[in-house]
Amino acid sequence: MKHRILPILLALALLLSACNLLPEAGAKPRAVSESSIWAMDTQMDLRLYGDAEGACMQRLTALLNELDHTLSATAEDSDLTALNRSGWTDNPHILRLAEEALAVSEETGGALDVTLLPVSRAWGFSTGSYGVVPAAELEALRDNVGMDKLTLQPGVGLSIPAGTALDFGALAKGYAADLCRAELEEADCAGILSLGGNIQTVGTKPDGSDWVIGVQDPDDPGHYLLTLGLTGSRAAVTSGDYQRYFMEDGVRYCHIIDPGTLAPVRGSLRAVTVIADSGLRADALSTALFVLGREAGEALRRSRGDFETVWIEADGRVWVSPGLAERVLEGSYEVTQP
Repeated sequence: MKHRILPILLALALLLSACNLLPEAGAKPRAVSESSIWAMDTQMDLRLYGDAEGACMQRLTALLNELDHTLSATAEDSDLTALNRSGWTDNPHILRLAEEALAVSEETGGALDVTLLPVSRAWGFSTGSYGVVPAAELEALRDNVGMDKLTLQPGVGLSIPAGTALDFGALAKGYAADLCRAELEEADCAGILSLGGNIQTVGTKPDGSDWVIGVQDPDDPGHYLLTLGLTGSRAAVTSGDYQRYFMEDGVRYCHIIDPGTLAPVRGSLRAVTVIADSGLRADALSTALFVLGREAGEALRRSRGDFETVWIEADGRVWVSPGLAERVLEGSYEVTQP
């Protein structure tokens, strides 16, 4: 079934449009606070309601900076770098990420793999020295990758063998979104957070209307192929081939590595967006589903039933899962199999 609604242009500024106070039905206006920070290698835009003194914003900023320091795979003094050097950690943030990564890897048949840092480096995504990696070099790296390299004792520690190095870039911002959401809910604040490719809504907008988010056009990031109306606290995370990539001999090589081939994913997809209750789960799944592709990804969605999807194909077609179709405000799309 194909649905067509007039497309619109929607800048992110609209999603986080500036204003001082917005009225709530039956309640006093709640103060709005806004901030933009650089953390986890991306710009993060935060807009909070009910934070008159700015205390929530301060806590979120401190939290995001802490996670940036803890989980950076490139910073020399991060806790993750210490793990990659020593082979062991008891850092609770890293243990939680490892637990989720192992679960989603098993759930997706190995489509998510956090041991691919040496492979990503070889392709230049961690260094900026981009280039196609010869097959022999990739095979030489294979002995040090694979989720079976992780030995996790929940609540105790995580160990990895020498030569293995972890990168939680596929999960870290979603995890950060979950922690931010918990902080805001405890303080009775609402808000919308844009953490790079991750959107997190928290609570209810002061005027009771939906949170409006946009799904970018991979060929024109200033244009949104779809706009969606979400209610309550939800995470929306996009993975695609247009965010970080290099071109060589007319071929696009994106930063998402296929654990099977140890090469950038090359398929019929340009992007996939996952919407779920948990930012951590949505983040991990968006990467894994981009590796799996639409058919296998939709089969997983139907079997699990705890997330929704938007798929953008290389031919320009946009697919949404049935549970999300009623949330589309603007855009042209087709509905996947129930």
